[in-house]
Amino acid sequence: MAKQDYTEKQIRTARYAKALSNPARIAIMDFLAKQETCFFGEIHEILPIAKATASQHLKELKEAGLIQGEIIDPKVKYCINKENWKEAKTLFSSIFDNCTCKKGGCCK
Repeated sequence: MAKQDYTEKQIRTARYAKALSNPARIAIMDFLAKQETCFFGEIHEILPIAKATASQHLKELKEAGLIQGEIIDPKVKYCINKENWKEAKTLFSSIFDNCTCKKGGCCK
């Protein structure tokens, strides 16, 4: 049997997982998800992380497509990218819902 390449779905899932692999990024996503509108301000003023650290985490989330941001002097606007967030939810759900292990087998 020949080895298979990773599917596009697996690659996208891994990218979202990597972006969410840090507790600070989870906190950022949790904070942004609870906002009624886009957040105008500095994330580091709200969450317990330094400005440089917040910037790096926001960059990672933005590159993964989970958030959107734009500079509107003197502040930055951050929003969840709802389309990609919905896709990430679907991709993760498909993994977690896909277990076919039978009770009493090797998995308990």
